[in-house]
Amino acid sequence: MTVRRVMGIETEYGISVPGNPTANPMVLSGRVVTAYATDQGMRAARAGWDYEDEAPLRDARGFEISRVHADPSQLTDEEDPTLANVVLTNGARLYVDHAHPEYSSPEVTTPRAAVAYDRAGEVVMARAVQLLSAPGAPGVNLYKNNTDGKGASYGTHENYLMSRATPFADIVKHLIPFFVVRQVMCGSGRVGIGVESGKPGFQLAQRSDFFEVEVGLETTLKRPIINTRDEPHATTEKYRRLHVILGDANHCDVANLLKMGTTSLVLALIEAGAITEDLTVDKPVATLQAISHDPTLQTKVSLAGGRQMTAVQLLWRYHELVADWLARTYGADVDEDTAEVMQHWEQVLTTLERDPMDAARQVDWVAKLATLEGYRARDGLDWGNPKLRQIDIQWSDVRPDKGLFNRLAAAGRFDELVSSAAVQEAVTAPPPDTRAYFRGMCLTKFPREVAAASWDSVIFDIPGQSSLQRVPTLEPERGTRAHVGRLLEQSATAQDLLRSLEALPAADGST
Repeated sequence: MTVRRVMGIETEYGISVPGNPTANPMVLSGRVVTAYATDQGMRAARAGWDYEDEAPLRDARGFEISRVHADPSQLTDEEDPTLANVVLTNGARLYVDHAHPEYSSPEVTTPRAAVAYDRAGEVVMARAVQLLSAPGAPGVNLYKNNTDGKGASYGTHENYLMSRATPFADIVKHLIPFFVVRQVMCGSGRVGIGVESGKPGFQLAQRSDFFEVEVGLETTLKRPIINTRDEPHATTEKYRRLHVILGDANHCDVANLLKMGTTSLVLALIEAGAITEDLTVDKPVATLQAISHDPTLQTKVSLAGGRQMTAVQLLWRYHELVADWLARTYGADVDEDTAEVMQHWEQVLTTLERDPMDAARQVDWVAKLATLEGYRARDGLDWGNPKLRQIDIQWSDVRPDKGLFNRLAAAGRFDELVSSAAVQEAVTAPPPDTRAYFRGMCLTKFPREVAAASWDSVIFDIPGQSSLQRVPTLEPERGTRAHVGRLLEQSATAQDLLRSLEALPAADGST
């Protein structure tokens, strides 16, 4: 295992109506989803979500919470009351989650593809804003961020497929220290300190102040550094889906690539049992927040055994462990995706160690801080000035002509790893190397016959059939273009496709 594994990003977008702060966010979010789905025609609007295999209350520590005692926000297997929950032709899910429109990318196998499909979500949301800004429409603004600056936080979640054979205790032990310090590369920056931004200042990450415990099942209260939801959306006996809720929504390609790529590599170390030293952090929640509050990156991290180092130094140690393991395991034959992540990891750490402000082309929080410091110098603003919070929000506006990041990106201020053409292709076309290909192509080719879908199923409603036909897709790396592309090409109807699938040998009978 290298950097390549099945992975994906879920992003909840901030939402507002100009001039109407009391507008119902759930209703508005439903309009966002419906507007985009309708704009795409029946291909997107017909297919809903299949909840049959959802299990949001199952805990990786070996138990399941009673629905009676669960917080309502945890019941993600209940039908959205706005009925705005659709599957797109690129294999993504677009729906309403906790009163926010959410774009959940299709499954991909590389960090670069994760960046492409995450940015495709920005295009989807920008199109929805454009549609809702037409004459007579309510007018909605969307923001790719993680807090409104007034005490509310919403998530950007990562998902990584792992072997279930890896003890969960090993994941917790070795991943918590990495997550505590990862924000210096991947934080998106935020004006204000504290949950409600009550203390003036600037910090590295938007989410860090909202975390309270080290390990837990919740995602919207008592947020844990390690989330224990055990919902693999795949063959349960073989796989675990690590659900990461700690990260920020990234705009910079390099930071986003590093968020996904370095995490995947650290997971590979854990799976291989290759972390041979104790990197346990003392008081990880407090340390997480202290690091976020220090843009100078000089805060010391206290480790087991009394060692102390900065966040950058601890990240260098993880980098060294990964590099040594790759050299022992693959020699000079490491794949290009892994080599790309290692190159950017080394480059960004070197830059942050020399002078953090030199990383403005690669790291979100640095780019945002540099922009804010420009406004502060020009207008004589202190960190308590509300204008800076407005700039912070405007930074993440999805509109190409209004979002500060988008305007700076158009001027060439950031290192772009994925071209605009590749992003546009990802808006409608599914990735070819996961089951998302089967899901997305079924939506493209048989839009009227696909009644619903989920990560691990596609449900067909065939004319003349008395019952729905459910095709399981429990193996994330099956249902690819190589596996079913020819079947899809040769099938004139959905019924033809189902017959072809049924005729496959027993070992290949499921996508």
